[in-house]
Amino acid sequence: MKKYVIIALVAFTGLFSAKASAQSKIAHINAQALIQAMPETKKAQTDIETFAQGLERESKTLIDEYNKKMQEFDKASQATPPMSETMKEVKVKEIQEAQKRIQDYETIAREKIGTKQNELLKPVYDKARKAIEDVAKEKGYAYVIDSSEGMLLVSPAGDDILAAVKTKLGVQ
Repeated sequence: MKKYVIIALVAFTGLFSAKASAQSKIAHINAQALIQAMPETKKAQTDIETFAQGLERESKTLIDEYNKKMQEFDKASQATPPMSETMKEVKVKEIQEAQKRIQDYETIAREKIGTKQNELLKPVYDKARKAIEDVAKEKGYAYVIDSSEGMLLVSPAGDDILAAVKTKLGVQ
């Protein structure tokens, strides 16, 4: 008898948990489209491009220096009398150092651009996330799935809340 009471209790609990999960509302949003529509994103992208152009100008200076060293080396190699082996080694080493400076600078520039992107776009992402959370809470959604990644192959039907979030943010 005790065994039947336990089975009934487990079945009863399972029934209520299945009913509760069946009532969970699901929505989806293309978060990337939302982010792209926000005016803050456009301003951040412009600032990032300006920053990157400044770094590119500095990189161009290093490249010009490298090209100048290469031209000097080519002229010296074809000159009469020819360049001594010692001088050739010195020039080759200078060229290699210039190449390394360019590579190092480009690595540092990519890191700086990535840091600047994170710095400028984090508030935009945070604002979008807050708006999504607010709309989900207002409309009673338990789950909001980001459809911009295209990772879900099959998912239950849900409401698209992109328009509601854009309205909340005042974005067209």
